[in-house]
Amino acid sequence: MTGRRGPAKPAVRAGRSGHLSDRGLELALLLGAILICVFGYAETALALTGKLPAGMATTCVAAAVLPLVCHVVIRRFAQHADPLILPLATLLSGLGLVLIHRLDLAYAAHYHHATAAASGQLMWCAIAVVVFAAAVALLRDHRRLQRYPYVTITMGLVLLMAPAFYPGDVYGAKRWIFIGPLSFQPGEFVKIIIVVFFAGYLTLRRDALALAGRRLMGMYLPRGRQLGPVAAVWILSLLVLVFERDLGTSLIFFGLFVIMLYVATERTSWVVFGVAMFAVGAFVVGSFEPHVHGRVVAWLHPMDIFLPPDKRPPGLISDQAAQALFSFGSGGILGTGLGEGHPELIGFAGRSDFILTTVGEELGLVGVTLVILLYALLAERGLRTALTVTDPFGKLLAGGLASALVLQVFVVVGGVTGLIPLTGKALPFLAQGGSSMAANWLLVGVLIKVSDTARRPPPAPAADVSAAETQFVRP
Repeated sequence: MTGRRGPAKPAVRAGRSGHLSDRGLELALLLGAILICVFGYAETALALTGKLPAGMATTCVAAAVLPLVCHVVIRRFAQHADPLILPLATLLSGLGLVLIHRLDLAYAAHYHHATAAASGQLMWCAIAVVVFAAAVALLRDHRRLQRYPYVTITMGLVLLMAPAFYPGDVYGAKRWIFIGPLSFQPGEFVKIIIVVFFAGYLTLRRDALALAGRRLMGMYLPRGRQLGPVAAVWILSLLVLVFERDLGTSLIFFGLFVIMLYVATERTSWVVFGVAMFAVGAFVVGSFEPHVHGRVVAWLHPMDIFLPPDKRPPGLISDQAAQALFSFGSGGILGTGLGEGHPELIGFAGRSDFILTTVGEELGLVGVTLVILLYALLAERGLRTALTVTDPFGKLLAGGLASALVLQVFVVVGGVTGLIPLTGKALPFLAQGGSSMAANWLLVGVLIKVSDTARRPPPAPAADVSAAETQFVRP
């Protein structure tokens, strides 16, 4: 029997050591991320008040326990998952807590009616960890998400359109659903639901969508009968833009479909056609819808807010875009240092989409670059998972989730820096927002499960029993 047992033992030990080294690397990076955030939390308070914050030990222990719980869940239910995804998400979330705490201190000093938000954000981080743990533990196989595509998209469309039926706007857009004293943004969860549906739909229809039509200017145009789904998604994204005045969700929704369509079919014509359709629709809506038009005016003429009211362009009412540019400019290359800037001049939006201006002012261009690199590395791990996993649905699912993260970061960073009009979306992990935090950690949980499948070693080949037994047959 030694002939049969000998080759099997080294293979088992190698698989276990590889899996343990991944989890060991994950734990080491996780501890490093926690230490960076703890030092940042202490440094902020020392710079602003000259002493450590009250209850620092309790806050730091709570903030450290949450990612360690995620690590334990991964060890139990996703042993082969990518070891970088969790530390990257933890570092971004921890930096967000540090920045929100820094803004709490600034708002308290300048606006006496301001309320602290860091403790609430920490509570939402705990809820997000529960969501993450549930996704990793209960989702045994990511391919189960492919079973009910039309139920999935129906639920997503209901959530996407629900804010339009609630009276009143919040900062000019309808993104929130109110249930008593609670509120949440369904659009943050809809992006994940839409990725799941698009991955299932394109897995079934990619061959038909890849068929080429007429050739124009070196590109093959899509066939007429295949334009129906694209036209439907285009119209729906414009309806979101018109009735909810939510430029960010509309852009992410349509952009996701075009990117995943390109990944599924490898047809550049779909990207060109999709970008042209969205540009035309956004131009028409931006010309007639007052709120969207105001954002475009603020993008084109940010400094005109300082002119006398009668000389300002129509629709320009906010100085946030101009203050953001001043903030980035005063930060320079290395920044003023944590606690040494004036991010409170942005106003209420400093904790949401404009939280990046705090990074730009106090950590400088270097800090902004490092934050963007963290997002880029997290997206790269998602795309690497998409390349590694073998099933088509998993490829589109991982690629779509990574694309959703990239699109949201792009629309927020682009709006704050003046590259595109402001969208009002929250910067993933970094900005204040319970819906955003829970949805992004759910995204990370699903990505962890796909990466676990992609990195799982193949089963050991069965031994040739007949050949082995012949060695022990006595004459």
